[in-house]
Amino acid sequence: MDPAGQDINLNSPNKGLPVENPGGLSDVSVEGALGNSGNPLPPGLTEEEAEELRSELGKVEEEISTLRQVLLAKEKHALALKRKLGLSPLNELKQNLTKSWQDVQTSNAYKKTQETLSQAGQKTSAAITTMGSAISRKLGDMRNSPTFKSFEDKVGNLKYKVVGPRGDGSTAGSPTDSTPTQENPPF
Repeated sequence: MDPAGQDINLNSPNKGLPVENPGGLSDVSVEGALGNSGNPLPPGLTEEEAEELRSELGKVEEEISTLRQVLLAKEKHALALKRKLGLSPLNELKQNLTKSWQDVQTSNAYKKTQETLSQAGQKTSAAITTMGSAISRKLGDMRNSPTFKSFEDKVGNLKYKVVGPRGDGSTAGSPTDSTPTQENPPF
């Protein structure tokens, strides 16, 4: 394949593909572009060595172009196979994420972090249980204190004044509880 008829721009999406209209550039040789016109030979390099290097450069560029074409064909073939297998980019992403998560879970750092957090959780749970027991004990002590007993007596006296002397828990009768009799009609 003629390298002059290919797009060799490395930033081009069509790199390595034949150019539809090369515009007559096939007449210009690589040697003419790299010749002695303004480009002196590096020191210690003879004209024959430069010619050899130019020839080798042309071959390498042609191989690169061929490899790009082969790679593009392989990528198209792989895409077609994935499509036939029903593998979409979303499915591939899910599989990659699942595999990555499994890799993370099997890593030493994850295992050490999980152990540390588990121990911290156990210690926190024990501390909260101890604190709850201490609070319960303090509330029990407080209830048996003379200050609380005095407060309890005052609340009892207030209840007696509001509710009345009944001990069964029912409230004293309200004016709406009485039913009118025939002797005292409401009208």
